[in-house]
Amino acid sequence: MNLDRNREREEDKRAPKHRAPMIRFVSGEEETPDAVDSSDGIREPKALRGYASEPPVEPLKEPVTAYVPSSDLPIVQRRPEPVLTEEVLSVDPRFIGRVFSVEVQDVRLPDGRLSKREVVRHPGGACVVALDSDQCLYLVRQHRVGTGGTMREIPAGKLDVPEDPLDCARRELAEETSLIAVQWDLLTRFSPSPGYTDEVISIYLARGLSRVFAAPDDGEFLTVEKIHLTDALRQVREGLITDGKTCLGIYMAADFIGYFSR
Repeated sequence: MNLDRNREREEDKRAPKHRAPMIRFVSGEEETPDAVDSSDGIREPKALRGYASEPPVEPLKEPVTAYVPSSDLPIVQRRPEPVLTEEVLSVDPRFIGRVFSVEVQDVRLPDGRLSKREVVRHPGGACVVALDSDQCLYLVRQHRVGTGGTMREIPAGKLDVPEDPLDCARRELAEETSLIAVQWDLLTRFSPSPGYTDEVISIYLARGLSRVFAAPDDGEFLTVEKIHLTDALRQVREGLITDGKTCLGIYMAADFIGYFSR
């Protein structure tokens, strides 16, 4: 037994001793990650030097907000806003009519190329959703040259510049339906076809209706129809009422009086 113990001790002396690498503080000189400590030949990763001998860090008692210098933040390159406007170089009036005029413009596109634009100049108009106490509204039926047939629309007309849109709406309601209203509310102003015309239409809701004597403009032939708001909404959905300002006006009037929240 003693011989075996002595043999084990001799083997322990001859066996290489494995120990933790000696960690040294680096004073700032450049060394490679594979630098070798000449004292014992153990490789010492540069990234770990100087940490094992530091005193333990006490836990923070209060939260601390770290300050990151702005120079360390990544720079986000924002895409510049595209230039969408066109430069009008010249205007050539081609037609001046009773209702509108037409001009041709030479324009410079945003990419520098030249092109032409055909623009319909229109003074604008106003239209009226005339709603009575029974929630019935009034439509006029008249011939429209653009469709080649009759259409049902809310009362509407062209502004006589520099006429105010509300004054135009009052005039058209009286001329086309022989109605006047006590209460007027502007529902919206919209551009029906901005791709080729500068026309803007104002839509009003008229309530507190009463009858007056009035007549349509000379050369204007139409009939008046009274329809309940519920039926008007249904006919818009079914495509039976297709005039743009009329569809928009009916839905906006219904929303204005809280019809959809009942």
